[in-house]
Amino acid sequence: MAIATDAASPARPIDTTTSSRRRVVASPLTDYYLVAFTVTILCAIGSLMVLSASSVLAQAQGSSPYYYSIRQSVFLAVGIVAAVLMSRLPTKTLRGLGWVGWSLSVLALLLVLSPLGHNVNGNTNWVNIGGARFQPSEFAKLGLVIWAGSVYHARRGRLHEPFQLLVPFIPGAGVLLALVLAGRDLGTGMVIGLVVLALLFFVGTPFRVLVPLVLGAAGLVGVLLLGSSNRMSRIMVFLDPQSNTDLSSQPMAALYALASGGWWGLGLGASKQKWGGLKDAAHTDYIFAVIGEELGLFGVLLVIAMVALLARAGFSIALKSDKIFNRIVAAGITAWFLIQALINIGVVLHLLPVLGVPLPFVSSGGSSLLANLLAVGVLLSLARDTPQARKHLAARRKKSRPRMTSVLAAGSRKS
Repeated sequence: MAIATDAASPARPIDTTTSSRRRVVASPLTDYYLVAFTVTILCAIGSLMVLSASSVLAQAQGSSPYYYSIRQSVFLAVGIVAAVLMSRLPTKTLRGLGWVGWSLSVLALLLVLSPLGHNVNGNTNWVNIGGARFQPSEFAKLGLVIWAGSVYHARRGRLHEPFQLLVPFIPGAGVLLALVLAGRDLGTGMVIGLVVLALLFFVGTPFRVLVPLVLGAAGLVGVLLLGSSNRMSRIMVFLDPQSNTDLSSQPMAALYALASGGWWGLGLGASKQKWGGLKDAAHTDYIFAVIGEELGLFGVLLVIAMVALLARAGFSIALKSDKIFNRIVAAGITAWFLIQALINIGVVLHLLPVLGVPLPFVSSGGSSLLANLLAVGVLLSLARDTPQARKHLAARRKKSRPRMTSVLAAGSRKS
């Protein structure tokens, strides 16, 4: 620990480490740095664990053991560049992208229902163009949040009227949700539906309006569950793991992985369940189980702590913002990350039925990672646009301006 001595009172040491920590915490850009730090840690864990969890599957498919890891690294590099560029965009520019983002999301989701749509594990939620595949619903989440911020910013003086809270937001969000559900992707649909409800809550929708919407959403989920034998089988497996040994093998393997990890885990690469117990999802939806098996309780708590810190920073940005667009978008992006992480962890812990939702920044998946990093770039831009951050950055720019001195007067003197 670095200790310095105060010249005024040499007998009293000054803890410079504690002093620096306090300055960082009190800085107007604390939330900015906290978002960057937590996302960096989560991406690092994800890159490491994707390499460990996917090597067996990649070899079984006849590819290099580094196949999925290299793909993830490429998307991570592209996503970091995209996040940096997005973080430098003024919030006014982001606000102008609202309707553009919604329109592009609708167009991309319509491609899923066209001959370009690609089916994966019973869900048609991918678009295949020239051999390149992407998942439009991941980007639609960001488009939805930015569009909601733009809509409510335009109506900021009339948000006390319930009609202005619901129109056009509910019809527009309903179109996106309907297109996602048309591809039979209930997991992503539930995430988007919960984000929609969170946005309505953040904008101040009265409970007399919000509660019927929640009940209607719950009823819709019930109808979708009853209308699908596959989904009902998952519910039965959740309630009684012995009811279907084929469907229950993957969730039970996740519990075995977590149980065998202990405090510090079996060690990197030592997972047993990735050798078939978790089937083809060890590096995607069930990567949290591999983390628990190889890194133990320490790794599990580290991931949860980073998600919690990210949520804390994101909601803090929303609370500190003085523009309704910034508040809605920051809170919406944070809710998206938090909801998706809680669902993924809940499925792995067998607290929820299998929904097929990836763990943000950690699970393998190019579309998910790229969409998440784009959203982080937006969040960083909003963190730089809080009132205190604007003053701090303006003062720093003013201080860094070079000072010019003139020597003309001295040189013009006559000897």
